[in-house]
Amino acid sequence: MTEDRREDLELLEEERVDLQSEEDYLEESAAEVAPSGVLDRPYLQSPENERPRAEEREEHFEAKRQEQEKTGVGVGIAALALSVISLFILPVIFGAAGIVVGFIARRRGLTTLGSWAIGVGVASMIISLFFAPFF
Repeated sequence: MTEDRREDLELLEEERVDLQSEEDYLEESAAEVAPSGVLDRPYLQSPENERPRAEEREEHFEAKRQEQEKTGVGVGIAALALSVISLFILPVIFGAAGIVVGFIARRRGLTTLGSWAIGVGVASMIISLFFAPFF
């Protein structure tokens, strides 16, 4: 009976060693399952490529806002003002000026304001062409 017990203990010891060796392999299974090439690209593992935190996002938006202030919202407002003035006074001259300054505003990143200035300037010039024969 002692031999049976000894064999049972040896079998249990072997099973324990097998389980430990399987646990060792479980740690490396992530590398084996990872898509090919991911581990070859260290830039994917660098901390700079992680998702930005809330503070970093705030800093980014603040920097973006300051950049827009540097570009000059005044250019977009001037373009829109020229286009609106062209509805009442000298539509061809002020309308053309509003369109040109509107394109400058769009180029600087103020797409909405520049687009409105261009649209109002074009509309003013077209309206003046239709009403010019009556005056």
